[in-house]
Amino acid sequence: MSFEKAKDLLKLADMAAARHRGVSLNEIVESFNVTRRTAQRMTQALQEAFPLSVDITEDADRTRRWRMKPSPLSAMALDGADELEALDVALSRLDDPADARQHKALAALRERLLAALPSPNARRAEADAESLLEAYGMAARPGPVARVQSGVVEAVSESLRGPYRLLIRYQGAQRLVEPYGVLLGARRYLVARQPDKDDRLRHFRLDRIEEAEATEEWFARDAGFDLQSHAAQAFGSYHNDTQYTEVIWRFSPEAAERALSWEFHPGQETKMLEDGRLEVRFRAGGWLEMAWHLYQWGDCVEVVAPAELAAMVHPARRDDFDALP
Repeated sequence: MSFEKAKDLLKLADMAAARHRGVSLNEIVESFNVTRRTAQRMTQALQEAFPLSVDITEDADRTRRWRMKPSPLSAMALDGADELEALDVALSRLDDPADARQHKALAALRERLLAALPSPNARRAEADAESLLEAYGMAARPGPVARVQSGVVEAVSESLRGPYRLLIRYQGAQRLVEPYGVLLGARRYLVARQPDKDDRLRHFRLDRIEEAEATEEWFARDAGFDLQSHAAQAFGSYHNDTQYTEVIWRFSPEAAERALSWEFHPGQETKMLEDGRLEVRFRAGGWLEMAWHLYQWGDCVEVVAPAELAAMVHPARRDDFDALP
């Protein structure tokens, strides 16, 4: 909307609020020197901008009138989907007990946003936000991350909402993909199918996507796909089906209490052994990311399985770290 049109809309809102009976199309035509069709579009814009404040009535001669109830600018139309999505993603990341105050404040803000939206908008916004939150799957971990272009993130987000096919330039090649979600971590991966290749799910590093554009081509997502279950097949954000197996770690008695406070994997099982060590078991792949993490524990961790991971970790264990993760 242009600046001049915005001024006209606010002027019309003032007129509709100042006149007890409201304004009619004929009065809008005369006041703004516009055609009747333009006057109709202006009343539609008024209803869209102030959905909670516009009353439409009819005179005895069936003349329609638009009247504004007293309303601050905060009552102007707000779609809510983007704002609700941002709040839900933020809430999903505030999962530490130390974040309880911020979590409570954001949750209250979320409820106020929903209360301010017209009922149909609120339901649609919640559905969109849930879809996006599910699509993003996991809260981002703290620490260094690979840079991703903002335009790429916006295009991926738009495609996930459709869902629409996404045209990307990936490492110099154009690809048309069907996005299923994003895995977050030090490196973010787009989970998508490339229909011109096959039906399997592929992973594209977001920092290696040079360009991205949401198309208008809708596609039907696999109803049985669950991003959380898919994400749980890996330790981090890197997937390798050939490495998916049972993983067993044992932490020394000195590190057991600290390790017990960690969730290494959503499907983990923990057990305190008789000698004071902590055993952690789960099924996942991505041995290199496991090795990167386990290096921080120095000689306080033993990899029981798989043997390939033990061969990567054990030679690099150190006994001179001043602190545990």
